[in-house]
Amino acid sequence: MLRVSDMWERALHTPAVAPGQASEVIVIRSGSSYEGKQGMSLATGVSSQSAGAQGLCLHLVMIPPGTRGVPHVHEGHESAIYTVSGETEVWHGEGLMQRTVVRAGDFMYVPPGIAHLPVNRSDVLTVAVVARTDPQEQESVVTLDLPPHLADLDEFPVASQ
Repeated sequence: MLRVSDMWERALHTPAVAPGQASEVIVIRSGSSYEGKQGMSLATGVSSQSAGAQGLCLHLVMIPPGTRGVPHVHEGHESAIYTVSGETEVWHGEGLMQRTVVRAGDFMYVPPGIAHLPVNRSDVLTVAVVARTDPQEQESVVTLDLPPHLADLDEFPVASQ
């Protein structure tokens, strides 16, 4: 069996290309993650930082049972989300007045600038694949205050805290 050295593994996580200069296929191995402004853990995926992407980012988001994200918008960028496992209640729209339940196997589209807030009320980890037209990923994230009509969600800890 072929074994990849630790040095090679690190090289795959930190490509030696400047954004916009990728000339080869780049593989980002799963394993590392970071806490996003959205209040959730994000598995490192494709972005300008990891792969030199110029027009998109792609990563996994994990929302543990009984937790929530932070209300936010992605200014000027659209998002597409595919729920791999679990079930998430998503509050969205003006003032976060609309509620939609997204289940494993569902796709969801979030237009640019639309406020949204995921909540995992279930006892199962939610895992979703998220694609966004923002290669910087975190730069367009603008967090919002929890509106008064959702004050009961203060009982749910933010997933990344």
